[in-house]
Amino acid sequence: MIRVSVVGATGYAGIELVRLLYSHPQVELVHLVSQSFAEQPISDIYPNFKGLLDKACSQLDIDKIAEKSDVVFTSLPHGISNQVIPALYERGKKVIDLSGDFRYKSAEVYEKWYGTRHVRPDMLQASVYGLPELHRDEIKTARLIGNPGCYPTCAILGLAPLVKQGLIDLNSIIIDAKSGATGAGREPSQGLHFCEVDENIKAYKVATHRHTSEIEQELSILAQREVALSFTPHLLPVKRGILSTIYASLKKSLSFGDVYSLYSEFYAGEPFIVLHQEGNLPEIKHVNGSNNCHIGFVVDRRTHRIIVVAAIDNLIKGAGGQAVQNMNILFGLDETIGLRNPGWYL
Repeated sequence: MIRVSVVGATGYAGIELVRLLYSHPQVELVHLVSQSFAEQPISDIYPNFKGLLDKACSQLDIDKIAEKSDVVFTSLPHGISNQVIPALYERGKKVIDLSGDFRYKSAEVYEKWYGTRHVRPDMLQASVYGLPELHRDEIKTARLIGNPGCYPTCAILGLAPLVKQGLIDLNSIIIDAKSGATGAGREPSQGLHFCEVDENIKAYKVATHRHTSEIEQELSILAQREVALSFTPHLLPVKRGILSTIYASLKKSLSFGDVYSLYSEFYAGEPFIVLHQEGNLPEIKHVNGSNNCHIGFVVDRRTHRIIVVAAIDNLIKGAGGQAVQNMNILFGLDETIGLRNPGWYL
């Protein structure tokens, strides 16, 4: 059994991670850390665990966590993770971080987009970006994994084959992405009140959202040159799910069959990538509750553009599920263990 601790277990991403780990046949949950709910049973905070998991949350104690854990998941706000993780890493622990603190290769890029100093830039080179479809071999031998953000996971997977093969104008990429309210976390704010979100949709952080830099980093690696793009997120009046509609100009004429073959080859054998046939596009109903990423596309011959539509569950493939997938790879397990479920649809 893999002994697992979760630091930051009571946020939306953290509790979804706990739910997945609870059902994982190779996992023993040893510590659920929550400063806000210390000493309270997890089933009092989230009653869906009643009769199943009544383990009490604990305060952060690095020594206790390090003593009993084979791997530690950290689901903390950015700027806090990079204060906690070094102490765990230096005690020889494997760490999978769900914040943005260890997703970047450049401390300067992180500091520019996050507006805060990175306290351990020396550790960024040791961290692996935890998108298995692109970095599986590196993940296998890593001790520190920066679990990707939800928006970047959806956008990068949607674009990767086209960027890698140089089939689109890299200066033409526009990503229009929409997310459910859980993507903003559990901390209350006026903009997330029911009356603000219900029967509404709004764009936010236009041209300034920090996930822009994460997408650009990974696409630049694939393209082997700097990529700059336009990314606009929107808040949907739903709990969960991300739908990204991505536009780019084609550098040569392609048919739907050409594109489908390209994606099929690029993602051959990938257990969580689902490609849609012509005339059919992903919806968040198709993916919510699953670790799958659905991808569809339309070739617009009139404008010489390709439109890619990708969908994920922001709390699973965009957070907790991808973290479990990374853990499975890290410990040499079948990476689908605990994750091979269809979406809920209803």
